[in-house]
Amino acid sequence: MVTNLRASTRAVYISFIFLGVAMASFAARIPQIRDELGLTPSRLGLVLLSIAVGSITSLPLAGQIVGRFGSRRTVAAMAVLLAAGLTAVAVGYQFGVIPVLVGLYLYGFATGAWDVAMNVQGTIVERGLERSIMPRFHAGYSVGTVAGALAGAGAVALGVSVTAHVTFCCVLAAVAVIATVRNYLPDDPPEPSEKSGLRRTLTTWREPRTLLIGVFVLAFAFTEGAGIDWISVAMIDDYGTSAAVGTLAFAVFLAAMTIGRWYGPALLDRYGRVPVLRGMAVAGLAGLVLFVFGGHPALAFAGALLWGLGASLGFPVGMSAAADEPARAPARVGVVASIGYCAFLCGPPLIGLLGDHVTVLKGLLAVAVLLVLSIVITPVLRPPAESR
Repeated sequence: MVTNLRASTRAVYISFIFLGVAMASFAARIPQIRDELGLTPSRLGLVLLSIAVGSITSLPLAGQIVGRFGSRRTVAAMAVLLAAGLTAVAVGYQFGVIPVLVGLYLYGFATGAWDVAMNVQGTIVERGLERSIMPRFHAGYSVGTVAGALAGAGAVALGVSVTAHVTFCCVLAAVAVIATVRNYLPDDPPEPSEKSGLRRTLTTWREPRTLLIGVFVLAFAFTEGAGIDWISVAMIDDYGTSAAVGTLAFAVFLAAMTIGRWYGPALLDRYGRVPVLRGMAVAGLAGLVLFVFGGHPALAFAGALLWGLGASLGFPVGMSAAADEPARAPARVGVVASIGYCAFLCGPPLIGLLGDHVTVLKGLLAVAVLLVLSIVITPVLRPPAESR
């Protein structure tokens, strides 16, 4: 059992890491794709909206998909679909917007179901280890994003084409994940009930705690997603840096998230979810303000670092909180992820629209509103037994 637990832990890490590699490989080339297509900030936001539309399509079904096919097969299938979608983007952007929209939709659909499935498996491993480890799995995702961002910066500096760079990275991710998911642990049996899977999911959508956790995750997903989508663009357009420097600021943001997620579990085990997450939200808010109003690229880098650190724990801790009761974990994780991913649906067009009117840099202040909300509702993360 110990051997199986170690192998499954490594497999979950690989799933998180290579989803991050694929995401950052694409995100690092957003400025070049934007330039090739001649997109304004608002139109770029609408193009990126395709990712969120794909995710929102898959997330309401993800709990049922994982419950029926298991987390292992779900992750493997979504890895193939993700590689196909990003390859379509990498090739299709040379021909127009339509291939990019289709490819990003497939990428978003795959990401949504993959995310739920690997988080469900992560909670199974976490219970087996009997300690907090979910943020470290998400740190694995951040490690992948840092590696992808640095590789992207190198590819830009060396003049490697978007097509060659993104295609290679996403195919590598699919192969690595498919080779390792066979070590996943068996999924928890569903809760005994006469209700169908669809009716159980609908019932979960009426649970106040689950919905509030979803809102909390939405706030942090918006905070994280805004940094991923717009830091490099803001550095290039508003701070006047080169493309390579803009991509490096993006990498600093991701590195800070990795640090927060790696060292966060020790803080969570010692102090608990509520005080740690409140502190992280305050740190993220301070970093965002410094990034927007710093006025110099060096201060913007410092702001990106603090912003990434503050954003690091919200999503993984929200997933753990949703899975506090194992039998309902797939349905609740699916609901929370569905709400959280609305940030990716609303975020790109909102900040892009604000960017057209007040610059992308000032438009990022929209993130501050949700961070303040997250500070208010943090107590919802307490485990049900502790609350009682």
